[in-house]
Amino acid sequence: MCLECGCSVRGNDINGHDHSDEHQKAHEHLHHNPQLNDTKTISVIKKILDKNDLEAEHNRVHFDSKKILGINLMSSPGSGKTTLLEYLAEVADFKFCVVEGDLETNRDADRLKSKGIPAVQIQTGSACHLDAFMVHKGLHNLSLDGIDVCFVENVGNLVCPASYDVGTHLNVVLVSVPEGEDKIAKYPVMFRHADLILITKTDLLPYFKYDVESEKKEARRIKPNVDILEININDIDSIKAVADWIEFKRRMR
Repeated sequence: MCLECGCSVRGNDINGHDHSDEHQKAHEHLHHNPQLNDTKTISVIKKILDKNDLEAEHNRVHFDSKKILGINLMSSPGSGKTTLLEYLAEVADFKFCVVEGDLETNRDADRLKSKGIPAVQIQTGSACHLDAFMVHKGLHNLSLDGIDVCFVENVGNLVCPASYDVGTHLNVVLVSVPEGEDKIAKYPVMFRHADLILITKTDLLPYFKYDVESEKKEARRIKPNVDILEININDIDSIKAVADWIEFKRRMR
C-alpha cells in the first residue's frame, strides 16, 4: 500500500523492472505473433491495457491534485529528449522534474541531476516502453512540491510507447533530421498521438536530405491540428519556443 495516496504500489526497487507476468507473456507472444491474429493474444493484450489505463488515470489524478502538467516525451533513441530537457532548464520559467526511462543504466537521470533537475531513473530491463505502473512508482520517488511540470521521458522507441497511456496530459514527439524523412509516414500511430512534434537537430539540414515542409505536411495529414516546432540547441530561441508552448498549455489548464 502506498503510504502517500493509499493506492497499490508493487514493491520492487525503482531500478528493477516490475512487468507483471501477464505483461511479459504478452510481449513474448507479440514477438511470436506479430500480426495479432488469434483471440487469446488479443484478450491478453486488452486485459493488460485495461489495467494500465486505470493506473494511468490514477497518475493523472495525482498530477491534477498537485496542479502539475504531465508531459510524455517520446522519440526514437538519440533524437534529443534528454538534451532538450537540459536546455529547457536554462530557459523555462516553470519548475520541472523528470521520470526517466531506459532499458539499463542511470546515465540520463544522472545527466539531468547534474544540471539541478530532479529526476528518477526507471530501468525497464527488456521492456521497450514505460507503462503507467512504472511511472506511478517513479512519481513516489520524486518530491513534487513546487513542481509545475513533470516530464516522462519514455524509452527510445517509435512503436510501443504510443500504445501505453502513462497518465500524462500531453504527448510530445521528437523526430531528428539525421533519422531521415520517412519516420512520420512509417510510424503514424506515434505521431497521431502527438500534441506537439519537435523536428530536432535542424542545424544539420545542410548535411542531410530532409524536406522539413514535406514532413510537416505528412504530420498534418496524420493529425491535422498537431503543433510543430523546429529546434536545435544552437538556436536558444527555438528552445524558448518549446518552453513558451509548454507554459501556454500549463496556464490553459
